[in-house]
Amino acid sequence: MIDWARVDDLRAEVGADSFDEIVTLFLQETDQVVMRLPSLTAAGSLEHDLHFLKGSALNLGFVRLAEVCQTADNRPADVALDTVISIYYQSRAAFVAQLKASVA
Repeated sequence: MIDWARVDDLRAEVGADSFDEIVTLFLQETDQVVMRLPSLTAAGSLEHDLHFLKGSALNLGFVRLAEVCQTADNRPADVALDTVISIYYQSRAAFVAQLKASVA
């Protein structure tokens, strides 16, 4: 679900302080996008938000979310938004739990 090697690489690339800022910004922005997905009616808006989620997910190692969003990029009519949302929240929970465990 999470590519922890990617997370470790990002942390090493940007440093611990910048990493924390990136994570905070990522979670804030992706939470907002995921919350508005069910209310989107314009196909272009949905495609834009799914593309944003895919790129963000790849940057922070949310592999499964990126895969689902990639499928949506290729076949937008086949996307199940409840699946995207569920995978996001599962990935988010696993990510946050692991980050908290590594700090403790």
